[in-house]
Parts: sequence; structure tokens; C-alpha cells
Amino acid sequence: MIRRASTTAGIAAAAGVSLRLLGRRSARRLLSGPRTTPDEAALGPALDGLGGEVVRLRSRDGLRLAGRWLPRSGEAGDWAPDPHEAILLLHGYSGSIVPDLVEYGPFLRRTAGVLGLDFRGHGESDDGPTTFGLLEVEDIAGALDWLGERGITRVALVGTSMGGISAIAAVAVLGDGSLSSADGDPMAPRDPAPPPRPAIVAVVAESVPPELAGPIAARLRGPARRFIAARLFDAAAASLGADPRATEPARVIGLVEPVPLLLIHGEADTTVPVEDGRHLASLAGQSAEHWIVPGAGHSAGHATAPDAYEQRVIAFLRAALLEARGSGPIIAAPGPPAGDPTLRAIDMED
Repeated sequence: MIRRASTTAGIAAAAGVSLRLLGRRSARRLLSGPRTTPDEAALGPALDGLGGEVVRLRSRDGLRLAGRWLPRSGEAGDWAPDPHEAILLLHGYSGSIVPDLVEYGPFLRRTAGVLGLDFRGHGESDDGPTTFGLLEVEDIAGALDWLGERGITRVALVGTSMGGISAIAAVAVLGDGSLSSADGDPMAPRDPAPPPRPAIVAVVAESVPPELAGPIAARLRGPARRFIAARLFDAAAASLGADPRATEPARVIGLVEPVPLLLIHGEADTTVPVEDGRHLASLAGQSAEHWIVPGAGHSAGHATAPDAYEQRVIAFLRAALLEARGSGPIIAAPGPPAGDPTLRAIDMED
């Protein structure tokens, strides 16, 4: 009996060790988004056709990041471009910024110059874990500083999937101008004073889940997928020393107010079901709009309905930029809080 109990205990202990090792390996995979995707090699000619400038900048925590700057160009119509405005384009979990620049760059740059950024661990940027917004905020802060050094004073963030998650987290984490400790780097030298960080005046976020475990669970097989996804994030948090779920959208989206926010969701998204999109929109403030694109899958709103997508996003961005031209900062250097929101929350289906 004692021998049998000892054997059982040994098997249980071995199983526990195996599960922990498996959890650590899975967490490493979770934190290692693919640098590039297989289809990126074929996009070289299209990327070259965009022109622009390959740039190098540093994240707020010192990593070297790669990006591409596309100056404003194209038919502006009745739009009056302002050289002090820019759009920061943010990619998802897999691959570099190249596919997004090729898809979204041509129409976004009709409104303002576009900086496409490779997050840490992606594209040509330095190695670093993929943390679903937690550390990507440091990359966004570095990109904003780079833009500020070039005279940009107003920036709109545009991102799909993890890019949208990171955009929302950036507005929450970088502060609303009322807390200097949130807006500045306390370790930065006091002299000479750096250029002011541009104001974040709008966010467009597509295919964003309320909770990070949701999309991971959707990609798993078998029972208890949500439980397993949560345990993966537990292991990832232990590895990082910080929990990526601390800045997941459901926790921080209320802090985006009063910055205008356009949430876009595909009606046929199986990675982030449309019900999750509606739930996230319900947590947002009155400055948020929610647009559901019929028939669109994950991050496929533009591919599914390109004309409607471009019209909706351009109109939203231009309205936000125009509003910001005539008002004080929304997200900027320390100072008085922004005024009352002027936009009403909308949930629309086309």
C-alpha cells in the first residue's frame, strides 16, 4: 500500500513538472509573434511603389525599432492637409508592418503622413517579447517622440487586432495630460527639454477583443479552451514579471474618453466574435463609435468592403483632426484635462 501510494505520488509530481514545463514552452511561443509572414516576400514591389523613407527610432525603454514614413500625398479633395499632423499605423500579432502599409497606406496618406511601425520582435526591429500592448506601449511612445522631433503636434493611431489593442492601451497608459508621471519618462534628463509629445487626437481600432484570452482560446482545440488560454497568460506573466492582461481593452477602454474612438468589427470574425466586439463597445465612453462590417472576418473589414471602409475611416479621422485643430490637447504634455466630449457613442451596422 505504501509503495503504491509512493508510486502514485511520484507520477503526480512528474505530471505536475511536465505540465509546468509545457506551460513555460507554450508561454514562450505566446510571447514570440512571427517576425514576418510568408506572403510578405511578394509585397516588395508594392512597398517600393509607396516610396517614403525607411526610419530607425528608439522605443521609450531603449530598443531600436524600424519603420517607414510615407509623406502625405494623393488627391485631398476639399480636405486642407496640415503638415503638423500624422497617422501612426500599428500591425497585429503576426508579421511586420509591411502588409498594413501596402493595404492601408495609400488611402490613409491622403489625409496625413503615415508612420508604419514594426513593434519589438517584429520586422526589422530589435528582439523583444510580444506582449499584446503591455510593452508595445513603449514602442508607441518612442514613435510619438520621433514624430514630435519632426514638428508633428497631432497624431491619430490606427491599428488592427494587436495593433488596435496597443493603440487603446497607449492612450490609457501614456496619460491624459493631467498626470505628469504618466506622460513623461521620470528617468529622462531635464535639460535640454525634449520636444513636446504630439497629442493623440483619434484612435481607429479593428478586431479588438475585450479580453486577451479570447482570441487565444479561439485558436485552441478541445475542451476548456478559455481555461487553458488563461493559464497560458498566467505563465506568460510569470515569465515577463508583469501581466499583459493588465492593459487588456476591457480594463482600460474607459480611459480613452474623451479621445474619439472608432471600433470596427467584422460580422463574420471567428477569432473575436462580433458579440465580443459589441461588449467592448458597451464599455467605451461617449466619444466612441462602433461599426460592424457585414461579412468581414478578422481584420478583414477593408478587404471585404474597401470603398465603405475608406470613406468611413477617412471621414472619422478628418473630423477628429479638424476638431483638434480648434481645441486644446486631448492627450499631450502635462496640463489641464481636456474638455467635455462632443461625440455620442454609436453602434452601427451597414
